[in-house]
Amino acid sequence: MEELKPSSPNSSPLTPIGFLERAATVYADCPSIVYNSATYSWSETYLRCLKVASSIVSLGIKRGQVVSVVAPNVPAMYELHFAIPMASAVLNTINLRLDARTISILLHHAESKLVFVDCQSESLVVEALSLFPPNSQRPLLVFITDDEFESPSFNMTYEGMVRDGDSNFNWVRPESEFDPLTLNYTSGTTSSPKGVVHSHRGAFIMSMDSLLEWSVPKQPVYLWTLLRQVLEAINT
Repeated sequence: MEELKPSSPNSSPLTPIGFLERAATVYADCPSIVYNSATYSWSETYLRCLKVASSIVSLGIKRGQVVSVVAPNVPAMYELHFAIPMASAVLNTINLRLDARTISILLHHAESKLVFVDCQSESLVVEALSLFPPNSQRPLLVFITDDEFESPSFNMTYEGMVRDGDSNFNWVRPESEFDPLTLNYTSGTTSSPKGVVHSHRGAFIMSMDSLLEWSVPKQPVYLWTLLRQVLEAINT
């Protein structure tokens, strides 16, 4: 009986990343994202996430380090919810409606090593970094491009990371299901922003609970608009 304890053949840490991996196998050719003129299947989304994750690791990001995102609900934001934890990093999404001072405080407090910046928030993040304390380490920046926007300030782009990433990358599984998955902050409306950490286990169980509570049918289609506001409401 002593040999029946959990081990790698019979036990794996709970993580929502497994949902994407399964969808890429079971529903490979079904659409996962429709955004303007772009449509990606589940297999394509999984591959893009793998490539971004491998590019994140190639930049020297280590397990448990924070990677931030300042972007609206664009495909890159969706993919980074998987790609960042697939690189064993901790996802930190920042409300793009915050001012530069607050964003600066959050990035510095989270000790972000890398920040993905949407084209429309470029000046906001650049100003936020200028407010960092002297001699403090600043994160690397990656530009999330748009057909209508180009940036001379950024050397790295999101699509460049997709293009140059390793499609055979083995995503990094959590050592424990209690490992941190996301770091979120309140807006600091009534006082200083407060941070909360969600684990892989917590996100997995919450996802399963939502499927049951909302009576989600097979292969549903949803308009994704309120994730940021919902997370803030939960954290508050």
